[in-house]
Amino acid sequence: MRKKLRYGMVGGSLTSFVGNVHRQAISFEAKADLVAGCFSTNEVANKECAQFYRVDDERNYADFHEMAKKESIREDKIDFVSIVTPNYMHYEIAKTFLEEGINIMCEKPLCFSVEQALELEKLAEESGVLFAVTYSYSGYGMVKQAKKLVADGEIGDIINVNAEYLQEWLIDDIGAGDESTTKLSIWRKDPKYSGISNCVGDIGTHIENTVAYITGLKLKKVAAVLDSFGQALDLNANMLVEFENGAHGVYASSQVCVGHANGLVVRIFGTKGAIEWHQEEADHLYVTRKGFGTQMYNRGMGYITGRAAELNRIPSGHPEGLYVAFGNVYKTYINAILKKINGEILTESDLDFPSVSDGVDGVKFIHSVINSNNNNSPWTEI
Repeated sequence: MRKKLRYGMVGGSLTSFVGNVHRQAISFEAKADLVAGCFSTNEVANKECAQFYRVDDERNYADFHEMAKKESIREDKIDFVSIVTPNYMHYEIAKTFLEEGINIMCEKPLCFSVEQALELEKLAEESGVLFAVTYSYSGYGMVKQAKKLVADGEIGDIINVNAEYLQEWLIDDIGAGDESTTKLSIWRKDPKYSGISNCVGDIGTHIENTVAYITGLKLKKVAAVLDSFGQALDLNANMLVEFENGAHGVYASSQVCVGHANGLVVRIFGTKGAIEWHQEEADHLYVTRKGFGTQMYNRGMGYITGRAAELNRIPSGHPEGLYVAFGNVYKTYINAILKKINGEILTESDLDFPSVSDGVDGVKFIHSVINSNNNNSPWTEI
């Protein structure tokens, strides 16, 4: 019976922020070893990363095509690949590894077009590959507690959602034209590398996924107004949304809101109560039942149950954070692969990670928002 996995990585050189986040998240469980990679298209950077993580020279590949082909025929092949490249490469890399039957963890957004997303979803279903997408906020314990409270009917039928993800890191790019005033992930503003959206594609999809995860509701349509402030892609977005159950809501994502760093806030209102969660205070969940005062749930306490309790790592009062949320996504995903390899039946809890279908929903959301904005902001079907 297998107790440990082997994994590879495409992208994620030593200077990559997100690559390091993924490696740290995987290391929490000590159930997967990094044994292969194509960490950079730069030969020197690729080799340096492989040497740092003690990846054998023969498994440090010059490109991902070679990596997928050679790994798939090894007796000790990788059990999954982590794709941590800029957006424009996700589709081709994912498709290449899917065709070789290798399980995939891919950064979001899944790809550029809805057609590409649906193709990847179909390939994953046909091959039986476990395909996850790192919508990492679903990994937070209190997000899982919120999901359980909604599913248990604690706040009744959902009638309204208000959610925002506000940042300020591109405020100096307003009116700056093509001159970049920051080097942090600047490729996100270039359509060649980022696709049709910057702000909505980068952080707006986190709103869509987090709300969908907690509520179980899918979006039906959206009406959106975006602002680019002289840039090629959006820096600010305001969206009206309608869910399949008829409820409505308001989403706002921005990278030019002074005073906000990573302000993802989700407020869900039902007929019997409300839930509120702030990413920057991730260990707390605010729950208000009709006719009573607001309660603050704290991660790690005895009254926290279900998946939130199962994934609790340290005693309450010691703050958990983004690395842990990523780690929780990977913990679930890695355990699912191990059970699959060992011939065990996968349960609903085993599959409690963002799937390729969630990635498809994210791509559909981006395109619907952009289409609405480009057509004078009418209601646009998802």
